[in-house]
Amino acid sequence: MYLPRLFAVDDLNQLHDFIDQHSFATIVTSGPDSELIASHIPILLDRGISPDGIPPYGVVRGHVAIHNPQLEHFKAGAPALVIFQGPHTYVSPSWYAKAENVPTWNYTAVHAYGVPEIGGRDSLIELLKDLAERHESGFERPWTFDPDAPWIQKSLPEIAPFRMKIEKLEGKFKLNQNRTAADRAGVIQALSQSEDPMAQAVSELMQAMKPR
Repeated sequence: MYLPRLFAVDDLNQLHDFIDQHSFATIVTSGPDSELIASHIPILLDRGISPDGIPPYGVVRGHVAIHNPQLEHFKAGAPALVIFQGPHTYVSPSWYAKAENVPTWNYTAVHAYGVPEIGGRDSLIELLKDLAERHESGFERPWTFDPDAPWIQKSLPEIAPFRMKIEKLEGKFKLNQNRTAADRAGVIQALSQSEDPMAQAVSELMQAMKPR
């Protein structure tokens, strides 16, 4: 993505935390015929280096339906872009110290690049178990994934798991770093007073950002 230095995020822990917090991602691939396909799926991140050769950027795991044509891209070894989108919002020039400016959009995003590899039944069961534990853990009566349940056994052949070693990881937090302190303060104040939770989230990110 277009990544001016002022908006770039390089801290690996911050990038990993962002992926964990915004784990419903868009994965984009291009096939042999140059057709682009995008799927929207929940993703799990495995951090760090392990004996199986996970690189420093980590590994993302997910699954797609076996009838999803993107699975053919995976089988062909097509490179993929996984997009994680965070809080974003419109910014009015009326919030700046001087209104002689144009509107903009503040946003946060992380891009992960790599080549997905299709897994087998064991990796599928592990993925579904991990996904359930991740998203059910905060519930008072969490649902438990039982791979031996007959109805689940019947459903397993309908989906295919994949894992992708992250070969490149980019983060972009475009949060008015190119504006004056007075302009940023005006934007923060306006967003913090908004009834839109997304705008409030951007305001909180702007307040937490350390000056460069």
